Amino acid sequence: MPSPCSNLLARALLGLLFIGACASAATDTPAAPRAAQPVPQPASPPAPSAATATAPMDGSQVIDMLDRTVDWYRTLATQQQFSTEPSDLLILNENRQIAAQVTALAFDVARAAAALIPPDASAAPEPDAAAGASAQNLAQLQAKIDAQLKSVQGEIDASRKKLAGAPAKAKQPIEAKIAELQGEIDLLNTKKGIILSMAGVVNGGGSNGTATSALRAQIDAMATAMPSIAESSPAAAAGHSTASSSAHAPAAGSNLQVAAASGSAGSRFGIWDLAANVFKLSEKMSGIDTVDRSTAALEDTYAQLRARVVAQMRAMSAQGDALMAQADAADSGTLAGMRTQLDALAGQFKQASSLLIPLSRQTTLLRQYRHNLKNWHDAVEAQSRDAFRALGVRLGILLAILAVVFALAEAWHRAVLKYVVDTRRRYQLLLLRKIALWSLVVLIIGFTFASELSSIVTFAGLITAGLAVAMQSVLVSIVGYFFLIGKYGLRVGDRVKIGEVNGEIIELGMVRMYLMEFAGQNSASPTGRVAAFPNSVVFQVAGLFKQIPGVNFAWHDITLGVPAGVDYSTVKEKLLAAATDALADFREEIQRQTQELRRTTMSSAGGDALPTVQLSYSLKGVDAHVRYPVHLPHAAEIDERMSKALLQVVSGLTPDASPGAAAEDQSGVAASRR
Repeated sequence: MPSPCSNLLARALLGLLFIGACASAATDTPAAPRAAQPVPQPASPPAPSAATATAPMDGSQVIDMLDRTVDWYRTLATQQQFSTEPSDLLILNENRQIAAQVTALAFDVARAAAALIPPDASAAPEPDAAAGASAQNLAQLQAKIDAQLKSVQGEIDASRKKLAGAPAKAKQPIEAKIAELQGEIDLLNTKKGIILSMAGVVNGGGSNGTATSALRAQIDAMATAMPSIAESSPAAAAGHSTASSSAHAPAAGSNLQVAAASGSAGSRFGIWDLAANVFKLSEKMSGIDTVDRSTAALEDTYAQLRARVVAQMRAMSAQGDALMAQADAADSGTLAGMRTQLDALAGQFKQASSLLIPLSRQTTLLRQYRHNLKNWHDAVEAQSRDAFRALGVRLGILLAILAVVFALAEAWHRAVLKYVVDTRRRYQLLLLRKIALWSLVVLIIGFTFASELSSIVTFAGLITAGLAVAMQSVLVSIVGYFFLIGKYGLRVGDRVKIGEVNGEIIELGMVRMYLMEFAGQNSASPTGRVAAFPNSVVFQVAGLFKQIPGVNFAWHDITLGVPAGVDYSTVKEKLLAAATDALADFREEIQRQTQELRRTTMSSAGGDALPTVQLSYSLKGVDAHVRYPVHLPHAAEIDERMSKALLQVVSGLTPDASPGAAAEDQSGVAASRR
């Protein structure tokens, strides 16, 4: 039965071991527990100083975890692209710091996991019987050399005790013996080192060390490629603080420029910019959601790894509790074995804690990271709602203004149809309404969609200058159109004279007019040709001539030779009476048009449209010039009547008139019409 003293000693030893293991795991201070090495027996190899905890993942899983972490870290570039507001920059900077810490902890976890990976059985050759025999022989040789070392060391200790109490004459042989024994120990240690190296080669330790070193080298290479790891590590924080601030300075400056540009863009009022802002905010929310999903996937990966580590630690804790329970009934012989197991559990607990602590910190940091992303998403969603509301209000205002404009245009149209009787004036007002309506619609839509007032003014100025140069003739014709449709302007059906062309207007467009050409100035017979003239002809020096609306008569002249020896006063009266009688059927129409001419021109000049006779005296004789108005639709008929009546008067002036004489008198009649 174990004594109470031995039980108490066992309990105290177990408590100290677990307290020391937990304290060393919490402070991350490496401590190698000192365990008593039992004297090796020739039949079995010596026990290890501390056991290794089970690795939660293999080498490929470690590299995969680091790849996922690095890919997640690179989402900071995506966040930087859509960080356009000052509040976005604050969240981005905080996320950058959290991401650097999470990535640094990921590399700490990778290094700790790499240290726990056991020898790769697939990398080492399969041991055969010869290899097993060699390993057993080497173990026996090592045990034998250890026994010899212990024996020689005992002799040295005994000799030293004798040397201390020996007289002066006897010390020299003892010292020589001690020196010889020390040489034997050196030789045995050399043999032991060679045997240990050979045992390592036989057991495949060299291949395992190479694989573990390659994994650690790969982890270090990935860490070197991530500058944030060195900046976020506590050891390099002081040395890299200046470099870190200088490295982030350009990025911060660029972000501030983007934020400033966004602020200036926010002051724009165009519908186009509002719609673009709505789509931009939608893409921004989608990007934040993508980053959040990536963060959630990484958090899941670390949570699974942490769960495996926690399960191992719970198993180790249960094993420790079982050992402590067995220590109550253990004797002094089994306490040494329990001490070895407790040392192994303490080492395993420390190794597991080197994984658990950074994994727990990563979980906390990733939760904070996702919380920042959620706040960011909520802020952007609020901005999107405000932008969408502003866009809806602006579109509503635009539709309301356009509705008012079209309502006023419709009222204008109805008022013209109701109150304007003149067809020509009605056409002009309706055309002006159409031009004003669509010009106003274009201006309203242009100002509504424009980003800035200065930009649209500049753009309009450049467009106007370009159009003025490229379409000079067209613009002059359009301007001439408004001159042609004025009070004394042209209309379809008017007779005009442009240059040498006489005709009637059959179409009057915005840019040009079309005339049906007549055979002569006073002729109403069309030639079958259509002449086209640009409206800019109104600005030319030659100009154009047209009949006043409602006035359709002209003045014609006839010159007659008066025989000599007659009463010229009587001849003049007779000629005037004959001309008046010839116009009797058309006098009422001519008088009406004369009054219309006065009313239209608001002038009293010209008097009544009556025929006149004027005598012209010369050495050759006396000529009578008869001038009379002609209603143009009946011009030919009036000219025929007038010439016949005047010829009868002149023929009756000769007392002995004959057909031959009358024919001679007719040859002296010359008519000219203007």
